Amino acid sequence: MRILLTNDDGIHAPGLTVLEDIASQLSDDVWICAPAEEQSGAGHSLTLHHPVRLREHGEKRFSVTGTPTDSVNLALRKLFADRKPDLVLSGVNAGENLGDDITYSGTISAAMEAALAGIPAIGLSQAYRETRNGFDAARQWGAKVLGPLIDVQMAKRTLVNVNFPALAASEVKGIRVVRQGFHDYERGSLVEGTDPRGRKYYWFGLQDAEHTLDHGTDLEAVEDGFIAVTPLQLDLTHHSAISNLADRFA
Repeated sequence: MRILLTNDDGIHAPGLTVLEDIASQLSDDVWICAPAEEQSGAGHSLTLHHPVRLREHGEKRFSVTGTPTDSVNLALRKLFADRKPDLVLSGVNAGENLGDDITYSGTISAAMEAALAGIPAIGLSQAYRETRNGFDAARQWGAKVLGPLIDVQMAKRTLVNVNFPALAASEVKGIRVVRQGFHDYERGSLVEGTDPRGRKYYWFGLQDAEHTLDHGTDLEAVEDGFIAVTPLQLDLTHHSAISNLADRFA
């Protein structure tokens, strides 16, 4: 099995090393193509206004001077002309990607790009509130979670979002398959300041975002000490609204 690894924290991120260790338990044909620099919050953005560069860092190891989407797109076009990967893994992100955070996430967007290309894709994120545990849960549980997932025949244009709780591996309670939750807004923090030339700037942060622990959601599962596994789809159509809206134009 050929596996492509990517992320949004950059080619030198510790979480990518963890993902490489996990992937090596599943295959001996593991490739890496990740952003050259951190791209957290980049979402599903594609670089259009300037060129990007593909750089080699060793055998089967590359970086792209662009976004996570660029990294997957360029890898599929230039590195795998003969044979595409069988699986794309994105992560392990330093911080959870839960609820509607996935719309901002470069980690999930890289997996989306693979899904659009018809390749099974899984995003992995590690909640990081207790830094003493680091990536312990992801490192120890990663292969256990991925094993069953890679044997599933996923529908086209779907992907899987996996989040590990901020616990030591021995404290993780198990795995839950759950739906996406939603945060409460006001959305995070906003810091206002003045630069050395006297001009105002604004800096967004997410650390103060509140969330509602609805039952059966990824937010609740991770809060309760479980690994959250959430299937996602790229079809954003609200199908039940089609008839109602169509009647307005009849």
